[in-house]
Amino acid sequence: MEHGVQHTGSIPFEARSRDLGVLIGFDGSEHSVLALHYAARAARRRGTRLTVVTAFTIGAMAHARLVGVPEFSEEKLKQEVAESVLEEARGYLKDYPGEVSYRSAEGDAAGVLVELSGSAQLAVVGARGRGGFLGRVLGSVATALPSHAKCPTVIVPRGYRLENDDAADPFAPLESSKPVLVGVEGSAYSRVAALQAADVAAARSVSLHMVMALPPVEGALVWYPELAPTDAVYTQRRQRELENALEAEATWLRGHVPDLDIITSVEIGDPVTVLTRASTSAQLTVVGTHGRRSVGTLLMGSVSRGVLLSAKGPVMVVPRLKEERLADQPHFTS
Repeated sequence: MEHGVQHTGSIPFEARSRDLGVLIGFDGSEHSVLALHYAARAARRRGTRLTVVTAFTIGAMAHARLVGVPEFSEEKLKQEVAESVLEEARGYLKDYPGEVSYRSAEGDAAGVLVELSGSAQLAVVGARGRGGFLGRVLGSVATALPSHAKCPTVIVPRGYRLENDDAADPFAPLESSKPVLVGVEGSAYSRVAALQAADVAAARSVSLHMVMALPPVEGALVWYPELAPTDAVYTQRRQRELENALEAEATWLRGHVPDLDIITSVEIGDPVTVLTRASTSAQLTVVGTHGRRSVGTLLMGSVSRGVLLSAKGPVMVVPRLKEERLADQPHFTS
């Protein structure tokens, strides 16, 4: 992408006009309860609506079998089950002080959430579910939703902390001094993720940790053994170049999110390993769906998928949002 040019195919995103607020996929499972709690806190922090959604499907074969059997409706039965799931959510949120809306929808869970994400500021799901939402492994809805969502998506892990310091207000946002972590690599899409991460960090009054990975050159030595004597020299030089480039990224970001404390680091290692290691000391890890090497693909890049599988704590995946603040983005030269 040329300096200052917006990518075609990016998703229009004006948070204030997205009336569903924080969208949460709920199926009553343990993981979805954790995600519901996270989403409630997120909606409260943003001062926006919380929208709880559950999905149900009616198989084509079921319709065929039910022809001529008016006394039984599988659709009605599944709707009743979906409503009972929403009742669980209502019970859980009975003391929640913010605005909440509930809805059930026929269709595949990921498809339902993707469609609704176009009217949401943020989508939230648990790492696994009961069968409708994230039913099998991380890679069903947990991969499909952030791959196709029209807003940032947060995947909430099993170890998410429910309790806070105010027992009388369980849905009060957690207060943590840990930074928000974002992986950057010089593309416009990683800058969109960095802007979202910066906004989150500023709202939480914490630092933003910007990390860039420098893959080691050991693999190249198999084909080019003559590089071995200068390996350390090359790595040090390349690390200094990337540090300068990353500082330029941070300077640009400070111009759009004033007074934000930004920490930068270039770490040697593959990006997934670097971000996973850094995530242990972060309250949220943010990645873009695509990077410099995957701008032509439709689904998430390998780094985003790897971080979702291995990072510690919640992970936010940011899609290709249209972002006016990219107009003055720096030119990545390293």
